[in-house]
Amino acid sequence: MKALVYVGLKPGVLDPQGRTISRSLNDLGFDEVTGAFQGKVIELNLKNSDEPREAIQARVEQMCEKLLANTVIENYRIELKD
Repeated sequence: MKALVYVGLKPGVLDPQGRTISRSLNDLGFDEVTGAFQGKVIELNLKNSDEPREAIQARVEQMCEKLLANTVIENYRIELKD
């Protein structure tokens, strides 16, 4: 099983990388871009387990809370794939 973890800044937190991406795309002629947000995707390969999906989801949430996301300034979303 795979877990995809999407991590991004919470609303209201300054995103200088996103701002730079947006400006650069505008400078290159992509005027339709009005904003961009920089984030990261973490792909975790998990051992096959007989545990229910809810237990696996909870375990990955623990990983996010302890290491993968800075929950003071970042949100995360988890997607489990078979």
